[in-house]
Amino acid sequence: MESCPSIKNILLLDSEGKRVAVKYYSDDWPTNNAKEAYEKVVFAKTQRTNARTEAEITMLENNIIVYKFVQDLHFFVTGGEDENELILATVLQGFFDAVGLLLRGNVDKKEALENLDLILLCLDEIVDGGIILETDANLIAGKVASNSMDAGAPLSEQTLTQALATAREHLTRSLLK
Repeated sequence: MESCPSIKNILLLDSEGKRVAVKYYSDDWPTNNAKEAYEKVVFAKTQRTNARTEAEITMLENNIIVYKFVQDLHFFVTGGEDENELILATVLQGFFDAVGLLLRGNVDKKEALENLDLILLCLDEIVDGGIILETDANLIAGKVASNSMDAGAPLSEQTLTQALATAREHLTRSLLK
């Protein structure tokens, strides 16, 4: 019986191999040191390639890594050795395009760090617990944008920062009455 395709991690690194945004869904790297070491190995193996126009695929430590570069950002999606490369590439392209939409085409490290909350929400919309939820960049960006702007949404659909802001607003109103 075939299992559902799963993702082990999604990495967004800068041009020096440092973390911008990462999300791990697998216990293959149990400690933070193991995760950082893996990121260094991935970066070292892929930095000399030219993955600017199309996604590239490589094998590393029994994992398939699909990656793409833009400006000073490096996007990576990792799956197990038995995962379908096309599915991993679709997840990568969805993440890449959604980030491009959310950053209004200005995809670089500075802009990514200024909008890190949107990128992390984007990761949450794409994959949950390693299971792929969505790969359509327009839908992902739409959900993230609506979550980041809609303070009237139910508390269960708000981020922690939004929920605290809403609670503070309600408390202020009740004290002023």
